[in-house]
Amino acid sequence: MSNGPSPQARLDMHFAMLRLRRVEEAIARHYREGEMRCPTHLCIGQEAIAAGISAHLRPDDYAFSGHRSHGHYLAKGGDLQAMFSELYGRETGCARGRGGSQHLIDLEAGFVASAPILAGTLPIAVGAAFGAKRLGRDTVSVVYFGDGATEEGSFHEAMNFASLYKLPVLFVCENNLYSVHSDLAVRQPANRQIADIGQAHGMPGIHADGNDIETVWLQAADAVQRARTGGGPTLMEFMTYRWLEHVGPNPDGKVGYRAQVEIDDWAKKCPIVRSEAQLRKAGLLDDAKIAAQEKRLDDEINQVISAARAAPFPDPATLLHYTLPERV
Repeated sequence: MSNGPSPQARLDMHFAMLRLRRVEEAIARHYREGEMRCPTHLCIGQEAIAAGISAHLRPDDYAFSGHRSHGHYLAKGGDLQAMFSELYGRETGCARGRGGSQHLIDLEAGFVASAPILAGTLPIAVGAAFGAKRLGRDTVSVVYFGDGATEEGSFHEAMNFASLYKLPVLFVCENNLYSVHSDLAVRQPANRQIADIGQAHGMPGIHADGNDIETVWLQAADAVQRARTGGGPTLMEFMTYRWLEHVGPNPDGKVGYRAQVEIDDWAKKCPIVRSEAQLRKAGLLDDAKIAAQEKRLDDEINQVISAARAAPFPDPATLLHYTLPERV
């Protein structure tokens, strides 16, 4: 196991998580205004996983995601302005206003793709890792997915291929216990962790607390190093919890598929609150530093939202561009 993160790395990861939280909260506030017309899946409560893993990644490493992709995109270095513009459907968006929340991309940052098809980006991530290995590069692919994606055939096919060729890829399962409104107990065996599937495919399987940033950092340090040096893939299952509804900006404790007491219990495990307490105890964080960061984030988010709203919509004449070869 690697040594723990440096004091500066701990602060950087804390503020990365805080930035993800404030961005998602801003999306939730403004989504109700009706100008973001795309389905939006928020990652509030799950920020530690993206922040802890991305701390080990280089710009030339590849990251892939599914429908709940904002945190993965931003933690990998994705452009916040381009993301908000995409949510507002503007031409200045990272997908030219054509993809929305579930189709983010920033190739300069190494964020290759997100897509809403369950487990849809796993084979693509494996293909990227296969290409990197064939070209003799030491780049690593990371693909994020939820527990529901592990029930798809492409999950097993991707893991089998990655293990067979010892590809530099991390399979990161953010296990938040629910696939839409179905809990884990009605979908998967009670006596098996998702991490156990790694062994079945001949790779290490890690089961860890996804709401503790230092735990994520430590597990990712070893997995990324193993992948980068030819040791092959790792399946990483991080236990976490989404605070809001499956899709949309609202709480959903009254819907009935999960109890409010469960939501409240997981809120007490907030990764940002836990990190702040640890940093304060270590003398690395105080009220002044927090206030300064909150001010910077508030200014940044307000600025990019204003710019996104002022940006033009795509020209209707370009509707078929990027879909038919003759119109590209």
